[in-house]
Amino acid sequence: MDYENKDTGKDKILIIDDVEVNRFILEEIVSNMGCCPVLAESGKQALDKIKQSIPQLILTDISMPEMDGYELCRILKSKEETKNIPIVFISAFDNPQDIVEGLFLGGEDYITKPFIPEVVQARVGVHLRLHDAKQKLMEMNRRLQVSVNEQLKQMEQEKKNILSALANIAIRNLDYKEEYLERLKRNCRTLALAMQLSPVFEDKVSDTFIDAIELAAPLCDIGNFGIPKEILQKKTEFTKEEIELIHNHTNIGADFLKELYVNNDYNDFVSTAIDIVQYHHENWNGSGYPKGLSKEDIPLGAQIVSLMERYCTLTDSKKCSREDALEKMETEAGVKFNPEIYKICSKILRQLC
Repeated sequence: MDYENKDTGKDKILIIDDVEVNRFILEEIVSNMGCCPVLAESGKQALDKIKQSIPQLILTDISMPEMDGYELCRILKSKEETKNIPIVFISAFDNPQDIVEGLFLGGEDYITKPFIPEVVQARVGVHLRLHDAKQKLMEMNRRLQVSVNEQLKQMEQEKKNILSALANIAIRNLDYKEEYLERLKRNCRTLALAMQLSPVFEDKVSDTFIDAIELAAPLCDIGNFGIPKEILQKKTEFTKEEIELIHNHTNIGADFLKELYVNNDYNDFVSTAIDIVQYHHENWNGSGYPKGLSKEDIPLGAQIVSLMERYCTLTDSKKCSREDALEKMETEAGVKFNPEIYKICSKILRQLC
């Protein structure tokens, strides 16, 4: 019986047997199938030939000196680049235990000697077709994964665009300009970069964390979209109820982000954004809101944004100089802000915008 796929001339079949006559018999059978036989007389020689070119199928004898077929199979199945090559054992042994051991090691089939050409062709043909189908399926899965990943990235970017738009609305409700968010974002990144060089924070501030801070900082007051504009822009003194309502913007924003990403993996950006939104009004001495956290209990991202938000507010529209802003903030270090972060901020003042 001839091998049906005549267009498989490029299929390489590695034949391994220490007996010359067996190699030649299998070579002729494989050649008649329209495939390309590659011969090796030992396991070591087979490994060398595989390094030169990966075959589509391996026919290997079991009983060989130095390295038997089982050991060769173990080696090939342990390597990423060769583990998917189908292996068919060939041997004069027909003990069921030998067959089971070969299959247990990852072999796909077992052909006994003496060879019957039709049987060899049928077995080889089946495994070539299975291998080809598996490779095509793996490639389809790879392309599908690439497509899915691209779509997920696009969805994530769209979500970030929506959040950015909401953050801009929230800022306008506070009567700030959109440039304020850009300054806040850039300054938070600059401060985080400087903290990464400090022995106090170097093990806490990774490159991924810095990127997350830059993206998440502008969302800090996103919860203000749930607060009436007339209250946010009120010029007279707030009532107790109004203060409580304004303070609740931290919870409104955090809950919104949690719901928005309920079915999404909590990556660094999302978790950092939630921490910032909920806790950027906490104070170092525990006098802040919404939970009265203090010192290291306040997430680091929220500590950074708290300090930079104060700086950007003081210097917004040139209300005061950078030096004057830093001088006012010095009295708040250890009260509102982490004093170690304030020290770093004071050293990089000229780098802030």
